[in-house]
Amino acid sequence: MVSRLSLACVVFSLFLISSCFPCQAQLSSNFYDSTCPNALTTIRTAIRRAVSSERRMAASLIRLHFHDCFVQIARNSHSAITIQSGGFEVVDDAKAQVESICPGVVSCADIAAVAARDASVAVGGPSWTVRLGRRDSTTASRSLADSDIPRATTSLANLIGMFNGKGLSERDMVALSGSHTIGQARCVTFRGRIYDNSSDIDAGFASTRRRNCPSASGNGNNNLAPLDLESHSKEGTSSVRPRAL
Repeated sequence: MVSRLSLACVVFSLFLISSCFPCQAQLSSNFYDSTCPNALTTIRTAIRRAVSSERRMAASLIRLHFHDCFVQIARNSHSAITIQSGGFEVVDDAKAQVESICPGVVSCADIAAVAARDASVAVGGPSWTVRLGRRDSTTASRSLADSDIPRATTSLANLIGMFNGKGLSERDMVALSGSHTIGQARCVTFRGRIYDNSSDIDAGFASTRRRNCPSASGNGNNNLAPLDLESHSKEGTSSVRPRAL
């Protein structure tokens, strides 16, 4: 049975990046200082524990926050790009702990935002100031998730268009994509790029990836490989901090 807290976090706030800029003045890094002074410490402890148990969780939490900003997310969606439940469960756990000290005060959307920052720090990546005060949406749309969230196979032209649609430039897109320096990817998500894309990929890199990713479809789909050969367990500090989120 789904807990009440899980139901409360089924959908995060509808804070599309394109609409964040005009409302930034309403957000504040000290939003909960008087209403829930221990909220950030409580969230940080929960995130550190989760990442310590499973280091890949850091990447999942950062991705979860990006998706939350990019579109409404439904936990029970059966979309091909549904958020992995692992990252959601960590946010849900942090929410439960915050609720135990400050019932009904801190939104799931804010917890997701803080969790992404704390996850980055937990693996030696950059930190940034999180502006708080988001409110949770009461609706979710699987169709929006299907149409708005970039896929591993999305072309560069379409990626640029999707980010432009959220009010983000090509520079913003590259900066946010820098978060992919942490984490690992499944073979099925990059097979086409290492076998059918010899014109614009480093031959040595492609060869390295092929060692753990067979060319035959359906064979080794879930084999994992680092997204970055040098810093897959540590977010690159050269990436621009996601201030827009």
